[in-house]
Amino acid sequence: MLWRTVLFYATLLTLLVILSVLAEVAGAKRVDPQSVWFQWVAFLSALLATWEMLRRIDKLPWSEVGLDRRAASPRLVVKGALLGGLTIGVASVVLLSAHFLRIDAGVPGSWWADAGRSTAMLLPAAFFEELFIRGYVFAILRRAAGWKVALIVTSIVFGFLHVANPGADSESILAVIVAGFFLGAILLVTRSLYAAGAAHFAWNWVMAGALHILVSGMPSADPGYRVVDSGPDWLTGGPWGPEGGLAAVVAMFIVLLYLYGRHARRMEWKA
Repeated sequence: MLWRTVLFYATLLTLLVILSVLAEVAGAKRVDPQSVWFQWVAFLSALLATWEMLRRIDKLPWSEVGLDRRAASPRLVVKGALLGGLTIGVASVVLLSAHFLRIDAGVPGSWWADAGRSTAMLLPAAFFEELFIRGYVFAILRRAAGWKVALIVTSIVFGFLHVANPGADSESILAVIVAGFFLGAILLVTRSLYAAGAAHFAWNWVMAGALHILVSGMPSADPGYRVVDSGPDWLTGGPWGPEGGLAAVVAMFIVLLYLYGRHARRMEWKA
């Protein structure tokens, strides 16, 4: 299992370097972590690394990582998007209603143009992170030690991968670990990495594209208005954004309990 994990990440990194160079040669103006180009290059690198390990090394079907035709069902993808978007959306609306978040209007610029840019950035970024954490590595962990160990390990790693983000602290990292369980549960219940990716994307887009608020400590560039923190950091997430606060954590726990209570048997994902 260990050598497969190391080889997967080594392959991904190699592909990331090669494709970044090719993108620059092809005329991309900027290929760095803050650019749209980089997000798409990273996503493609993760997808190709998954294909290399899954199909050529292990000789396993795409269903092993939830990327088969059944997993791409529009019903499952929409279900994932609704779970992600509504969970953070409801938590944010509660905070707005209680005046712990407030809307500041009058920020100049074109909302539509920048909302489109947010989509172009957040869509590949969400699916890259799912392939990076809950794709091939999740699958081999699940095969070796069971879905519970895979869920725990990948969720903890997911949280600590955000340690370097602006405004990160123990509470925000703990909240991201809970988000790892949340997204992992969606993957296990739907057996669709597309659904988990859609949930991840919808969650981030609600914050960045709809609310124009911090996402994992990263400020939104979208103009028109801002949703800003006006309550206690432990509840609202403070400099991390709503996903780092207790309101979002409680919302995720409610959905987690629902998913586990209703779909516990489906979490036993067998090849």
